[in-house]
Amino acid sequence: MADHGMKVEKGITVRMRDGINISLCVYRPDAPGEFPILFAASPYQYEMDEVPAYPLFLWRETGPVEWYVSQGYAYVHADVRGSGQSQGEFSFMGLEEQQDYLELIAWMIKQPWSNGRVGGIGQSYYAMAQWLMATYNPPGLACIIPYDGLVDQYRCSNYHGGIFCSYRSVWYTSLRADNMHRPVNGKGRPPMKFDLVGALTEHTLDDDFWKERSPYWRLDKIKCPVLSIGHWGKMGLHLRGNILGYEELKAPKKLVVTGARNTFEAHKMFDQVDFHEKECLPFYDLHLKGKNNGFMDAEPVKIFVRGTNVWRAEEEWPPQRATYVPYYLRKGPSGSVTSLNDGGLSAEQPAAAEPSTSYTYPDWEWVSGVAVTGPDGRVDPVRRVLTFTSAPLERDLEVTGPIVLKLYASTTAVDTRFIVKLTDQLPQDDAARQSGAQPGFIPVSKGWLNASHREKDEKRSTPTRPFYTHTNPQPLKPGELYQFDIEVLPVSYVFKKGHRIRLEIANGDSPATDGVFSHPYHPTLMGTDTFHHDAGHASCIMLPVIS
Repeated sequence: MADHGMKVEKGITVRMRDGINISLCVYRPDAPGEFPILFAASPYQYEMDEVPAYPLFLWRETGPVEWYVSQGYAYVHADVRGSGQSQGEFSFMGLEEQQDYLELIAWMIKQPWSNGRVGGIGQSYYAMAQWLMATYNPPGLACIIPYDGLVDQYRCSNYHGGIFCSYRSVWYTSLRADNMHRPVNGKGRPPMKFDLVGALTEHTLDDDFWKERSPYWRLDKIKCPVLSIGHWGKMGLHLRGNILGYEELKAPKKLVVTGARNTFEAHKMFDQVDFHEKECLPFYDLHLKGKNNGFMDAEPVKIFVRGTNVWRAEEEWPPQRATYVPYYLRKGPSGSVTSLNDGGLSAEQPAAAEPSTSYTYPDWEWVSGVAVTGPDGRVDPVRRVLTFTSAPLERDLEVTGPIVLKLYASTTAVDTRFIVKLTDQLPQDDAARQSGAQPGFIPVSKGWLNASHREKDEKRSTPTRPFYTHTNPQPLKPGELYQFDIEVLPVSYVFKKGHRIRLEIANGDSPATDGVFSHPYHPTLMGTDTFHHDAGHASCIMLPVIS
């Protein structure tokens, strides 16, 4: 098909059921005919689509609009209720906004330039909106590609393991400013009055506020085909949603997980035409244009295997051929890293009398969360936390699938929390070790649990992914020993020969290492936690090993 020129129609309004006008920008081929539509909805203002798609502007998550138009697609970008040029009050993906999606789709399929088929498009907020609109199965919605999109607002973003994350409050402050502020003499929209920051801090449990905004609870309602695209590096926000969403869907589905290591790499990838041409366009062409390209006939899962940095197709997720191998927390020392304890990590079970490991918090050296300043003046994320590190690996070890940490612990407090990191510790020569320099490392995965939130949803839990209710917190009895099963996010990673597997545990993290997805250290967190790793209480991390 020859490339089409693009016609841009800004400020089109569509009246909703309550009289509110939602504002759209329509990009479509400047040619006669009926075209499939890509639908993007967010509070990020379509008037900002002219801003260059650089990682500096992380909210610029539309994908290459003009390129899609050149491929024979119309592209409709909506400012959601209460944002941009749209009327009404913003409510962060509440039911009113969700109903707007449906009415906008109904409007789109009636347009003379529409072929009656709509596909969802966009990253992050746009992706969450896609998950939500698909749960209603509106006429005309033929497929969605939620790229980098969570499905569970409580667990995936705002309260990891029941622990408050400050990300969304920072996000909302920036969103309101972006909507209101303009250059001198310019005028933005009126203030967004919805108190999302207040709602974040008030709704500490997974109540109706979060469930209303979380498509997870309605994923079984989705009927249209779904291509879920996640990134191993987006652990603090979307990774869990893209994988869990895929697992729970009953509709035709595919899963892609890329090797993007962080927010910026994931964003840059979505701006690249070659990524869309390879990963997304065939899916849209099949479901929106009816092209018989066989896209759904290939393996349903494609993952980027970190460490070896290769793509691999899979027949299923998680891979059933993985063998779960326990790596036990041991007393140590490993002699390879400077930390509070320098514990060991081994496939060999501990002895009956192996002593436990304790630490007292807060630590007087913590300056940025639990990170400290090392002797060289640089941030040191492990010097004052607990580590459990394996011996150098004798051969490459591939770990692919969900992970669970079985932790036997007691505390002097009525509550505590566990923030867990799985790390690839790089080889270090003897001279560097003797000088006191810390070994290099690569973050692999993370897990979180507020100890008082230990009540499981048994129906939704699996042996490799505990699912907690987060509705019935119970205090701990000081000194009593508990077993905690902690979800550690899925990975596909090869620990290379000579490298070490390292597990880090503390009751906090740091903006220096976890960025905007860190968790503020609360002033009531004072006490001593003890981790048991004897034969009768063999704390271990269960790794899905691929032979």
